Amino acid sequence: MPFKKLHPQLQEKLASFQIESPTPLQCKSIPVIKSGINVFCTAPKDSGKTTTLILTTLNRLKFEAVGNAPRAVVLAQDKERAIELYVAFLAYTQHTPLRVYVGHEQLHVDIQKSEIFMGIDILISTPKSMNTLFLMNGVSISELKIFSVDDAEFLVKQSAYAAMLSITQSIKKCQYVLYAEKMHPMLRRFEDHFMEYSKKIRL
Repeated sequence: MPFKKLHPQLQEKLASFQIESPTPLQCKSIPVIKSGINVFCTAPKDSGKTTTLILTTLNRLKFEAVGNAPRAVVLAQDKERAIELYVAFLAYTQHTPLRVYVGHEQLHVDIQKSEIFMGIDILISTPKSMNTLFLMNGVSISELKIFSVDDAEFLVKQSAYAAMLSITQSIKKCQYVLYAEKMHPMLRRFEDHFMEYSKKIRL
């Protein structure tokens, strides 16, 4: 049972939400993601991909606030989805030291830079906003441990695909986990860039 091997605070949160057992996707994916390798995780809608993303991210960070630079990045399609993920993370991180931050194109990059500088653990953003931050040295990636992409189908769009490649070129070492409903050929191309030696989990 993957939940039994998660951080004790995560187990408490899951119990408070009355989530008692993992979905089939979580049974297959959580142990693999916990191992630290790059993972393509493909499964149908409502199979638990977003919860898996949250659980594995928080487990990796051990519910500790460390330093000022983000140790986890979550990429979302647009502002609306980024905010939804932010709210979902807050449900698990309230009353803990973890600092979650959300950025997007509608929020001026200078504001994002100054707020991120104050110290965060998890950065949720969109491709364009994240790439702008990286190009302007608006966020340190020296402590980055895990980079997850929610519903990664949006990366097949040329602008998002190019932004993703630009972002990952700046990152020296990090675990990548991409979640999608299906493995699009353009997503598979990432194996030639930052998803080398990746494991594929399918449901």
